[in-house]
Amino acid sequence: MKTTAKAKLIVLLAGILFLQSCTKAAEASNTLPPAPALPVYTVTSAPATTYQEFPTALEGKNNVEIRSQVDGYLDKIYVEEGAYVRAGQALFKIDSRAYGEQMNMANANLQVANANIQKAKVEVDRLQPLVAAKVVSDVQLRTAKANYAAAVAAGSQAKASVGGARINVGFTTITAPVSGYIGRIPFKKGSLISRTDVNPLTMLSDISEIYAYFSLSELDFIGFQKKYPGATLNEKLKNMPMVELVIADNSTYPEKGKMSIVDGQFDKTTGAISVRAVFPNANGALRTGNTGRVRMPQLFANTLVIPQESTFEIQDKVYVYVVGKDKKVTSKPITISGKTENYYFISEGLAAGDKIVYTGIGALKDGVTIQPKAISSDSLLKAKPL
Repeated sequence: MKTTAKAKLIVLLAGILFLQSCTKAAEASNTLPPAPALPVYTVTSAPATTYQEFPTALEGKNNVEIRSQVDGYLDKIYVEEGAYVRAGQALFKIDSRAYGEQMNMANANLQVANANIQKAKVEVDRLQPLVAAKVVSDVQLRTAKANYAAAVAAGSQAKASVGGARINVGFTTITAPVSGYIGRIPFKKGSLISRTDVNPLTMLSDISEIYAYFSLSELDFIGFQKKYPGATLNEKLKNMPMVELVIADNSTYPEKGKMSIVDGQFDKTTGAISVRAVFPNANGALRTGNTGRVRMPQLFANTLVIPQESTFEIQDKVYVYVVGKDKKVTSKPITISGKTENYYFISEGLAAGDKIVYTGIGALKDGVTIQPKAISSDSLLKAKPL
């Protein structure tokens, strides 16, 4: 009887323990962590512009070496280094006295030659009626005519000498061939100047327009040809939007430039082709030798835009977490067609209206359920403009 009572007690205690363990298990199942609340961004489409930047070296429209075309002592310097001059303005004066005397000599020789021409002409005129009357032989007339021809030739030679002497006198005043800014002047008044000098008298730079030269790789050049309409390269250049210039202090030059020419061939060493953009420079803010970066725009009429922080990379592929109707997330690869500082432009992998996790993606994995917290794309674009 006592044994039966003990058995019943043991069974009762076991049942109580089992019920307690079940209750604890149920309580434990009811205390699982809730689904994380994460911001969710709705993919939208918008017009946008991206830029490719290329380092550039700037040159003036004309960079002219000013050299003397005659030898002599530098007599006068009419300009200062860095001064702006106009085409035709006098820059330097070479001592012209020796060349003036050469011109006087040439003029005197021309006068002698003209006198000899007149003398020879008189002789021909004198002999012609005598030969007609058979008073003298025609040999004398032919000789006179030959002397006259020689005198005319000598006169032409003397006249050319005068012209050459006049040109040399003119060369003693050196004028500006174009308008522009004077560079460094290494010579001083009294220096002996020669046509064979290694250094020019100065450099004259016409910077009314600035040429920005830069290089495109073969892939960039192929992409450039595909982006813009036109049957020929010149037509594509005309259809290309204006480019910008970022100068050394990282500010953007206020004037926009136009793509102009492309070199005829690729450089075999660098595998690049040279391109030129032309920028107005009426105020002279840019000078030859400046450096900067040309910004070439790429216009997107309507493209899908997502924030860069919504993406992650695995083995060189870019992914986002797409939120399904069941609030579960799924990773999805995307194709990027362009970017700005804060956004990616998507060509494949997403569609307008898709919802993606904006931030907090570091701890996510496929199949995780979240509590979406919608964020406004308009407010995000205002806070971080394209």
